Amino acid sequence: MNHFFVFLKKELLEYARTYKLLILLTVFIIFGITNPLIAKLTPDLLANFMPEGMTVTIPEPTALDSWAQFFKNTQQMGLIVLLLVFSGVLANEISKGTLINLLTKGLSRQAVIAAKYGAMLLVWSVSVGISALLTCIYTVYLFPGDPVSHLIFAVFCMWLFGAFLLAVLLAASALAKGNYGGLLLTGCIVVVLFSLNIIPGAAKYNPIALAARNMELAAGAAEPPALYPAAGITVLAVLALLGLALAVFRKKEL
Repeated sequence: MNHFFVFLKKELLEYARTYKLLILLTVFIIFGITNPLIAKLTPDLLANFMPEGMTVTIPEPTALDSWAQFFKNTQQMGLIVLLLVFSGVLANEISKGTLINLLTKGLSRQAVIAAKYGAMLLVWSVSVGISALLTCIYTVYLFPGDPVSHLIFAVFCMWLFGAFLLAVLLAASALAKGNYGGLLLTGCIVVVLFSLNIIPGAAKYNPIALAARNMELAAGAAEPPALYPAAGITVLAVLALLGLALAVFRKKEL
């Protein structure tokens, strides 16, 4: 356990020194501030760019529009930035041989996998948490009194999907060669998950649902139990992927 915390500290310091932490925090802080502003200003901007003489009825923005921006930005851009920042999370050190000295001095391979995933998960949690908090503060200020359903659970589902992607990336980085092999393999797995939705009944258990049905929860069109199967499968998948990453890493020749 002591090895875990030592290596976790090393990972976090490396993220700070290589600006990975700064990049992610900056991106998600910008999202948190701009999500409500975009929702508030979009109708006025559209009205100003309409051709003269054309009238289009644009509904008044609500808190749901602000949270729609949050989930869209997090899903489309936030997760992409997250994966790009952490691409080659394990492959870099394997290719450079930087782990050899640490492992020969008693650091366990289990501690390496656990600490790397723990560090990524901590950075992801702080990033999405700050973004959600800022979005909430500005949304309450700009859209006071607008109801939003199951908001905490909807944000949790997005967080859990990000945690799942990080586990996929770590396992893929252990399996693939090269700095971007893990990123490419992760992308392929996401494509496969999207493809599985064509199978009747599969969408209920697909981790993709955690990032696709957030607004249904926020709008009250879906209840949390509808996503319990996908959440449960995702947690089991994370554990299985971490086990796979460890099993592959134990057989790696450094």
